Amino acid sequence: MASMEEDFPRGGAEKKTSGPKHVKTHDVDNLFEVFQARETLVKKKKKDVEHDEEKTLKKQKVDEENLKLNTATSVEILHLRNLKIGTLMLGCVKEVSEFEVVVGLPSGLVGYLPIYNICDSYTKILNNRLDSEDSSEEVVPLSQLLTPGMLVRCVVSSLESAKEGQVSLKVSINPKEVNKVLSSGTLKPGMTLSGCVESVEDHGYLVDIGIIGTKAFLPKKSIASKQDLNVGQYVSVLIEEVKNDGRVVRLCQNPQVLAKACATAQHGWTLDTLLPGLLIRACVNRVTPHGLIVTYLSSFTGVIDFLHLDEDKASTYSQGQEVLARVVHVEPSTRHVSLSLRSHLLPPGGAVLDVFCSERIGEVVQGCKMTDLHYHSGAVMKMPDGTTAFVHKNLMKEPKVEFNPNRLLSQSEHSLRIIDFSPMEQIHLVTLRRSTIEMTFFRYQDIKVGQIVEGKVADLQEHGVFVRITDHIRGMIPRIHLADVILKNPVKMFHEGLKVKCRVLSMDVQKKRLILTRKKALVESKLPIFQSYSDAKVGRISHGVIVFVKQFGCIVRFYGDVKGLVPVGELSTERVENPEGLFFIGQVVQAKVLRCDPENKKLCLSFKAVTEGDIKVEQTEKFDFVVGKAVNVRVCRKVLDGLEVSIVPEEAPAFVPIVHLSDHVTNCFPLWMALEEGDTISNLMCLSKNKKKGITLTKKPLLKACLEDGTIPQKFSELQVGMQMLGWVKNIMPYGVFIDFPHGLFGLAPKDAMGDQFITNTSGVFEIGQSVVALVTHLDEEKQRFLVSLKVSELSLFEQRATTRLIQGLNERKSIFEMLIGRGESDVLQQLSAVSLGDKIKVVVGDTREDGSVTLSSDRLSEATVFASKYHTEGVNVTPGCKVSAVILHVDPLKSEVHVSLLPKLITKKKKLTKDSKLSATIQYTDKDFAAVSLGDTGHLTIILLQTHLNNILDSKKFSVGSHLNVTVEDPSSEELGGFPLVAIQHPDTKHKQPKSKSQGPSRELILGEVMTVTVKKVKPMNVLVTLPSGTTGSIHVSEIEESPAVGSFPTSSLKVGTEVEARVIGGHTVRGHNFLAISHPDYGVSIPELSLLPRTLKAGDKQSVETNFTPGDEVLCFPSTYNEGRKTLEVDVKPNLTGTVELLAMIKKPRQANQPKKLFKPGQTVSAKVVGVRFNKTQLKLSLSLTGMYKLEQGLVTMATVRKVEPHQGLSLHLPFENWGFASVTDLSDAYGENPLEPYKRGQLVRCYIIEEVKERNFSVSLRPSRLHKDQQDITDPDIESISDIKEDQIIRGYVTSINDKGIFVRLSRAITGRVQFQHATKYFMNDPKSVSEYITLNALVTAKVLSVNVENRHVNLSLLSEDTGKPDLLPKSLDLKLRLKGEKKVKYDEKAAKRKRALSESQQQDDETVGQKIKRKKDEECPVKGERTKEKKTLQDKKKKKKTKTEDSDSGVDVFFREKEEITLDKKCGQVKGKHEETEPKRLQVTFGFPWESTLGSLTPFAAVDDTHESSEDEQEVTSKPVKQSRKELKQEQQNAELKLCKLEAELMDISVQPDSTTAFERLLLSSPDSSLLWLQYMAFHLQATEIEQARTVAERALKTISFREEQEKLNVWVAMLNLENMYGTPDSLQKIFERAIQYCEPLPVYQQLADIYAKSDKIKEAESLYKNMMKRFRQEKSVYLSYGTFLLRQRQSDATNALLQRALQSLSNKDHVDLIAKFARLEFQYGNTERGKSMFDKVLSTYPKRTDLWSIFIDLMVKHGSQREVRDLFDRVIHLSVSVKKIKFFFKRYLEYEKTNGTPETIQAVKQKAVEYVESKGAEAAS
Repeated sequence: MASMEEDFPRGGAEKKTSGPKHVKTHDVDNLFEVFQARETLVKKKKKDVEHDEEKTLKKQKVDEENLKLNTATSVEILHLRNLKIGTLMLGCVKEVSEFEVVVGLPSGLVGYLPIYNICDSYTKILNNRLDSEDSSEEVVPLSQLLTPGMLVRCVVSSLESAKEGQVSLKVSINPKEVNKVLSSGTLKPGMTLSGCVESVEDHGYLVDIGIIGTKAFLPKKSIASKQDLNVGQYVSVLIEEVKNDGRVVRLCQNPQVLAKACATAQHGWTLDTLLPGLLIRACVNRVTPHGLIVTYLSSFTGVIDFLHLDEDKASTYSQGQEVLARVVHVEPSTRHVSLSLRSHLLPPGGAVLDVFCSERIGEVVQGCKMTDLHYHSGAVMKMPDGTTAFVHKNLMKEPKVEFNPNRLLSQSEHSLRIIDFSPMEQIHLVTLRRSTIEMTFFRYQDIKVGQIVEGKVADLQEHGVFVRITDHIRGMIPRIHLADVILKNPVKMFHEGLKVKCRVLSMDVQKKRLILTRKKALVESKLPIFQSYSDAKVGRISHGVIVFVKQFGCIVRFYGDVKGLVPVGELSTERVENPEGLFFIGQVVQAKVLRCDPENKKLCLSFKAVTEGDIKVEQTEKFDFVVGKAVNVRVCRKVLDGLEVSIVPEEAPAFVPIVHLSDHVTNCFPLWMALEEGDTISNLMCLSKNKKKGITLTKKPLLKACLEDGTIPQKFSELQVGMQMLGWVKNIMPYGVFIDFPHGLFGLAPKDAMGDQFITNTSGVFEIGQSVVALVTHLDEEKQRFLVSLKVSELSLFEQRATTRLIQGLNERKSIFEMLIGRGESDVLQQLSAVSLGDKIKVVVGDTREDGSVTLSSDRLSEATVFASKYHTEGVNVTPGCKVSAVILHVDPLKSEVHVSLLPKLITKKKKLTKDSKLSATIQYTDKDFAAVSLGDTGHLTIILLQTHLNNILDSKKFSVGSHLNVTVEDPSSEELGGFPLVAIQHPDTKHKQPKSKSQGPSRELILGEVMTVTVKKVKPMNVLVTLPSGTTGSIHVSEIEESPAVGSFPTSSLKVGTEVEARVIGGHTVRGHNFLAISHPDYGVSIPELSLLPRTLKAGDKQSVETNFTPGDEVLCFPSTYNEGRKTLEVDVKPNLTGTVELLAMIKKPRQANQPKKLFKPGQTVSAKVVGVRFNKTQLKLSLSLTGMYKLEQGLVTMATVRKVEPHQGLSLHLPFENWGFASVTDLSDAYGENPLEPYKRGQLVRCYIIEEVKERNFSVSLRPSRLHKDQQDITDPDIESISDIKEDQIIRGYVTSINDKGIFVRLSRAITGRVQFQHATKYFMNDPKSVSEYITLNALVTAKVLSVNVENRHVNLSLLSEDTGKPDLLPKSLDLKLRLKGEKKVKYDEKAAKRKRALSESQQQDDETVGQKIKRKKDEECPVKGERTKEKKTLQDKKKKKKTKTEDSDSGVDVFFREKEEITLDKKCGQVKGKHEETEPKRLQVTFGFPWESTLGSLTPFAAVDDTHESSEDEQEVTSKPVKQSRKELKQEQQNAELKLCKLEAELMDISVQPDSTTAFERLLLSSPDSSLLWLQYMAFHLQATEIEQARTVAERALKTISFREEQEKLNVWVAMLNLENMYGTPDSLQKIFERAIQYCEPLPVYQQLADIYAKSDKIKEAESLYKNMMKRFRQEKSVYLSYGTFLLRQRQSDATNALLQRALQSLSNKDHVDLIAKFARLEFQYGNTERGKSMFDKVLSTYPKRTDLWSIFIDLMVKHGSQREVRDLFDRVIHLSVSVKKIKFFFKRYLEYEKTNGTPETIQAVKQKAVEYVESKGAEAAS
């Protein structure tokens, strides 16, 4: 054997041989390679070719003599095509199902592990179960053998082709296949193997490691988990001992040892025996762009592709570098080995991966960048969030498309889709294929129950049809769901490849089971879907399928697993004798929910309760209906009165009446005709919703505009007389018309209010659905009715919208034409679309009709009917056959008719039109809305709108063909009209005069500008009422009295009642009249003339003009009117027709003025204001003014502001005047910083602020410092730092902590300057984790710092928080037991000694490993307890760390010295060195030897005697403080013995569980071993509470909640209860409430409620406890324990009556079966805490009803023995022994009776009980005998 190893070495440590022998070894290796290649060629080539190849290979062997066996020249990822059966790989379990395990393999490959590929013993159990169902062997499911995240060694077992052409990769973990390369002789201690449990023994397990003739035993004490292993369970083991030449092996499963076990040359690993999962040390041989080529185990070569490089060190690898790697892939045939440097596969991991799946699978990510491209593998992508992803080369292009990497590299950003997650590389796998990215359904999770899906038939089976939704998603349509009826022969209807549309019935993502339905009623259903029982609310209706029919009723199934029962009485309104004859399985029905119990999954339904109104409500319930909401719809069906549509995407049904398709009546029907089913209509608006009609929509443009403006009242109470509203005609009656408005309002327009003309007949005036404007004239509050007027003379709404309506109407007609043409290739429509108004054509005269019209024919319109009316043929030869010229007047696409004119004057050449020219127009063609007119003799034709106002009543005589109109040309060629002229009709009655009130009597018209003498009638603050000579009342505005009134004066007060003054008429306005009712006097309006007393000259008839050239900053005089509390604005008048507003911030200069802003200015008072801005409100000009003298914000101004939001840790967000915003930093709030600078401020608070600068448009930086607001302020503690030049070195400065991270502590010094405190300048203590300082200093904490340095260029400020610099206490408390940092000379001496140790370390590097180990051991025994000099063992430790680089001073985080010290004194701590003196003595700490109390008795914690707690000083500090003293051998020996004794004592203390921990270190050590122990966490909290460290106790509690496993619900509940106790005693009610709210989110709510109630009760918080119990009864009304605990609480509070009421309420809430037990328990509570007599009566009542409840009798007896008299007890016993129950139970009570008498009675009473027993026995014997 030895000679074989020498001749054919198999790896491992190289043997020291001579040169020739070494060469010979490689020759032999090459011979193996030649033989293997030759063997392969024999199988594939002919003999003659084989012979030549053999010679070639031999020659190659000679040339490549120095190459090793598995030489690698390139690096490439593992591809599926490279796999072969027998390939070994390391995989990670991703999913575990019932019969299969999904395994993640390297390079993103996925393998499937069948249940029969686990091991032979498990397969045997499966076979036994299949052969005999009565087999006693229990089959353990796969989920207990393998868990997700577990790393397994596997081998490729098969590579089969699937149906879709893909390869199905199956793997095996059977040890006989994985470890088949091993034999008994190759097993060595220290080797790591994989195996499966073969059998369970008494003291351990026999493990199948796949080696024949070897028995492997795993002791139970050596397993990693506390749970027992099962047969077939996969285990990773370490060989501890090998006996009998490998026939017996003892294994170990210590996870720490397994993780660190490295494969070495001593283990004898060779290329033939190498296994995946081995941890090896390798050396980088070559660095390539695609990875590394490394050597390991002396002579072997392996590759590490780019996916398995450590991301943090990917660019730092160099040739010759030693690395620790894990084998992930071994190909035995080619001996190709792949390794990984990923940290999650290396120690301390390597057994179970924490992350093995991702929730982002299926996500589409935009904006990704390609960081690396590997042509043979793929590309590495960087997603926007920084996550790395990998795309395989095949997924970078579409299938069957050539790969073009240059195109991909030229794109700056890519869109991708995450398709999988590879646990081996911890990377997302993505695709760049556009087809996959745009796929709607990528995973089964993307499909939702009830969703509509489309697919193709893939297969037909007897039980249903399989449908392929996508390449990876398949569903099945059960046979009963193939159609609405049961198909007898589905093959005739379905064939492979048929497209089908289905709805998802149910979905099982885990099993990838998708059930579909093709029933049309279900697919097209608009009713809500019941996906769960919680969706089945009472009263809801849904479609379901009958799955069961019996005499008692039908069972209906919905979606998912929801099904319900329809009792026979609910099947129909008539009696159903035989349900099976009326209904059938598979029938689709509509069912209404009567009752639903989601907890018990019970559902009661009804067929007969379903009504049409309910269905409409259900169909529209899912749509969020709001009047005025814009929607898009799809036409479903055309009905006579409108369109039935479906709102998209909600698919809610709605209705569009035909009259609501347009504002023009003549366009409504053509639009309805043009629309067809399936058309999409956009921009409709919700109008109304009711149970009968459902949702009604409108497309009327004017109505939509009013709904968008929100000017239409929503309820009757918002209506006001005089209000104008847009509506539509609802109904026409003989006495008037009803007008409908949005929001369900409708009013009546009486016959005399329908128009300005006298109307005798209401029919024919308006049409149903016509849009009209109505004026509210009368309100009937009692009957909720109102009257309206449609008279045009009283209306002003939409007066100027005639042109807009004309353009809208013509656009609608154009769209009708386009829709009709788009339906198909109709010749007639094509011809009609080629002509339009004004086109001239040649026609041939045909026949003359009875009405005088003449039919014509034309080649251009051969398919259409062309004719000219009698009017248009006057003076023209219309002899049949004559050819004449005609001009087109109108084209009717629906009737295929063309109206033309033969009049010569219309065919003349067109003349040029000029704007504003006035012409006489003649109507040539007319309908109800539009007319085609000719413009004089210009030859132009155009279209006009006949009704300039919506309410105009059309005069058929006035607008007949041939009538004339006066028009004005507004646009000679209007684009909106398609190039036709735009003209406006000149009406002689354009000015609508306001009818005079009958009370005014006869009077002449007032002339604008007329001067008259008026008499002052009444003086008001804002105006003066005067009497005109005609007796009419006029008004003089306050601004028209004096030319320049003094500021503060009241101009109206200068006029006295009765005074006559000269005034000039400048205008007028209409006010409401109150002399008559509107129903009797609809002409309620009263016109009030507006006059002026100012000496101005106005031309007669001119209207008063409004000055509009105001600019910001202009000064104006205004007069306050009213103050609006809601908007917080002051309304002012500038002129009679010019108003303004002043916001509150522009009114006041001090915060206290805002308390009563109404009193600042009086109505009518003259006030000077500055213009801030000008805006137009519809047609009215309105000014924005300021009364503070400012009109804009500038730097240096002081203004008022309102706190908009308090930004935690940042500052205040403010609302400034004039619609500006500001921000005040925390450093700009005060001149003396405080602990909580933001606490005094709240939202809405008024403050004064100083404008510092404008940061961006309308955003300012402001300050609230008193020194800024008051220039004389001198008391400044913390000066304002405006620039970095204001900071000097050694300056003491204060600031607020903004953040704490790895770089240090950052302190805000001003609004723009932040300083940094390095950790070495933050505290004098060492910290293991520098960021732990965040536990002791909070954000926005106020700190005092000293400036160390200032870098003006980089704006860097370095600070110090050390006590010696600031004079303030240190950040960290002394109680943390932290070591002090070395400084000064001590640190210098330490650095010098460290340098000496390095020099000594270099001298000892030549020593042998074994010698060094011996010396380390000897020095450990001799020098460990000695203080002073460094031992050689320390040097050895430094030898291991010699390659580590120390950080420089600039990058020092403040803890580097401590870390170096920590590394050097680790061994000293392990040896238990005697504790020395610390630099500073610390106060003694309280010791706690008990756990955290469960109840609210934290105050009862009493400290134990303080113990002496000294700290061990480091060896380095000992060297600094004292020089070493030379000791004799005897002293050294004695000191060694003392150290050993102390070490033993320390070990005993650590192992003694009864010893209570007395420091944070001790607690942390115990928590490492028992992290899920709530008792230990509570003791830790109590430890901090003893030291009054409340915050530390809270921190410990939060840590406990994060650390304890989510499975330990009770342990977590214990911590929550402790936190509730803590906050109850030491916190605030708010903090307690927050903890409580968090607790009920993470725990079962009921226990948390009960615990808090107990805490309240025991801490005497009675009101809080009562309130909580009441909430509990509402939330947990079915829980018996709630009533019992509340009853106990009430009885303890002596509230007997309340307890009795509670019992009655409990009996009503709980079921009958709980009543007896509940009453009994309340009775027991009465005995314990309440009235004994009441308890007795309660027991008597219960036992009288249930006399055979012997358990209650027994309880009653116990309570009476304890609380009752002897007589009562004896009476009770006498009652019990006479019960009619079994003899056995009576015997039990006799025994108790006798025991009671023996204890409390006399010999006579004892004998009496015995006598009663004898009598009972005799009576029973007599009964038996009879």
